[in-house]
Amino acid sequence: MNGGPQFIAKTYPELETIQSHTDRLLDNLKLLKNTYPNLNVDWDLLELACLFHDLGKINKKFQSKINGKKVKNEIPHGFLSIGFLDIEKLREKYSREKIKILVNAIAYHHERDFPISEYYSAVAEEITIMVEDIKFFCYDKLPKIEKLKMPSLRYINGNRVTERDGEQVFYDYVLVKGLLNRIDYASSAHERVEWPNDFLEDALADMMNRWKEQNQNASWNELQKYMIENRDSNIVAVAQTGMGKTEAGLLWIGNNKGFFTLPLRTALNAIYDRVRKQIVRDKIEERVGLLHSDAFSEFIKRADSEEEKLELEEIGLSKYHNRIRQLTMPLTICTIDQIFDFVYRYRGFEPKLATLAYSKIVIDEIQMYSPDLIAYLISGLSHITKLGGKFAILTATYPPFITDLLKKEGIEFLRPAPFLNDDESAIRHSVQVIDEMINAEFIAKKYHNNKVLVVCNTVKKAQELYLELIENFELSKEEVNLFHSTFIQKDRREKEAAIIKLGGKDNKGGHGIWICTQVVEASLDIDFDILITELSDLNGLFQRMGRCYRNRPFDGDGYNCYVLNGGEQKCTGVGYVIDTYIFNLSKIALKEMGVDGRISEKRKIEMIEEVFTTDKLRDSKYYRDIVDTLDYIKCLYTNEMDKGEAKRRFRNINSITVIPENVFRQNHEEIEQCVQILNEKYLKSMSKDESEQLKLGKAKARARISDFTVSIPYYLVNKNKTNLWPYQISEYEHLNILKCNYDSKVGITAKTDFVEETDLEAWDNIF
Repeated sequence: MNGGPQFIAKTYPELETIQSHTDRLLDNLKLLKNTYPNLNVDWDLLELACLFHDLGKINKKFQSKINGKKVKNEIPHGFLSIGFLDIEKLREKYSREKIKILVNAIAYHHERDFPISEYYSAVAEEITIMVEDIKFFCYDKLPKIEKLKMPSLRYINGNRVTERDGEQVFYDYVLVKGLLNRIDYASSAHERVEWPNDFLEDALADMMNRWKEQNQNASWNELQKYMIENRDSNIVAVAQTGMGKTEAGLLWIGNNKGFFTLPLRTALNAIYDRVRKQIVRDKIEERVGLLHSDAFSEFIKRADSEEEKLELEEIGLSKYHNRIRQLTMPLTICTIDQIFDFVYRYRGFEPKLATLAYSKIVIDEIQMYSPDLIAYLISGLSHITKLGGKFAILTATYPPFITDLLKKEGIEFLRPAPFLNDDESAIRHSVQVIDEMINAEFIAKKYHNNKVLVVCNTVKKAQELYLELIENFELSKEEVNLFHSTFIQKDRREKEAAIIKLGGKDNKGGHGIWICTQVVEASLDIDFDILITELSDLNGLFQRMGRCYRNRPFDGDGYNCYVLNGGEQKCTGVGYVIDTYIFNLSKIALKEMGVDGRISEKRKIEMIEEVFTTDKLRDSKYYRDIVDTLDYIKCLYTNEMDKGEAKRRFRNINSITVIPENVFRQNHEEIEQCVQILNEKYLKSMSKDESEQLKLGKAKARARISDFTVSIPYYLVNKNKTNLWPYQISEYEHLNILKCNYDSKVGITAKTDFVEETDLEAWDNIF
């Protein structure tokens, strides 16, 4: 039993002594070891870190603070905890490098702006003073501690453990500190550090058995079998649309910790719903999570929905969300910014990389990422694979230069031949390339009460075509619709639902024209009869073609895909949102390769492999941006950046969330009600249920305000911000109100009174 005075570690969620808190850590350490026994961490060192990490809280100042008293000049307890380590005794068993790992993992287990090199003497003195306090500290997991001593500068000098200590030492430190953080966070919340994946293989087998009840010949296809057979390998696999890449990725993850990533939240939400309703189906709260910047709002919508009902056993939405954010779930469906921002090696990055060291990561549609994000993925995979994590890239089109970049980083992987439907009768697309700018007259001629999808490179061009079709070609607003990135969230959701309804595979009789931008390239499961598109590049073109005759053969005469390449002009957006060099390469390739008529999936893949080589792209800005970003990441000092700055850079946040002025005025009363809820205070007298209800109320209020917002490129804000004004909602937060025109059918357009002539070009190139 633990005896002596009570030294308190925490007061929330309940009063807890240092001993009882440490016991929770040891329980979670045992759970982690039992769940992932092959994790390549020094388990003994990690146990010592758990045992000693909070002993610095015995300090009188900490105990006074936790009992509600004000204290001055408090030293962060992690730096005091290292004084409890008997370095001489540790040297009998561990190398100096291992001891440095242990000392730094404990000292920095909370991120504090505390320059230890400046305060080394003060810390050493405070540790000496604590000798009187430890006489009263008893803990049955530790021998009696009778002396304290600050470790020498050899072990703790303010530089932490970095790559300069050697790559293996650095990675050993990442695992010990990262897992200590994970175990500590979970234990503080009275949660498990990991929930086991003992269900996914059975769940997928059960789904196959249900399919066999409908079709006795149902079985996993060649792609899916390959992923099962190569679960222990890294894989880059190309498979045509309709080959079941989602199931293939899940089969590869098997009964392991897994992260399934996609570029777009809409697609992630759909896969999350599909997995929890059709595959896993029960105990969702301990099995499957959704993780992106707006995930909590999605949970609230599903909890309130009848059709998409999210039912959790015994826990609330907040606890479920926290489990997912702390990476405790066995299967997490997420955007890459939620897990790959560790590449910046910001202060406190270690828990993410340590978790990915024993995880399997599926990366879907890699070609959809911008150059900087491709660089982050490659850099991240280099770290992850060195630590023992695995990855599988599954994609419909795969630029081969990425293979060269992966190999240059020393990343090993299997590269099977593309998985295709070789049946010539199953060809889905017949393509005509036209030397013209995209225009409304051409679209109108192809519309015969069928389903026509038009894809433009810029919002401006999409808006122009929409208005021209309605005004000049006697088409109704019911027949012609517009979908792009500058609709407020509420309208965007409604448009997504409408285009999915028309383009759904079960809708045989619908008709209409949808004019869109690249938002449809990979986010929506739709199937139209005709595609009319501006040329962007070959990758984008084949993605757009995937929204036409998605899973059905084209057996008619003529064409179902029309590519307008601009003729003597450039298509819209080229030189701004589309790399000019790659556009020209693609335009030439379509001409020189004689694309006219039926085109097989095999030929599409061959074209990508012929055009997107390292040699051909070397001089493009797109390729240089990837290489420059990789070089930049390598040049960063570990712990140079804080977490917030890393997140901003990773997301390349050159956008701003705004409410169009007329939307704000029309909904001012409701927005003000939401603001009042956001400003309600949590009271000490509140029960847990009352606190949870207020938290949910605040989340719903924030989600409702978000319904009126839209994210726009920051360059649309004038240099002197005359077209933007702040609406204060609290002391620290405001809403950005944009002076612009907004229409629920058209989206945002510029108010020319507030836009300088030099900025109008920027408005023309929103994508």
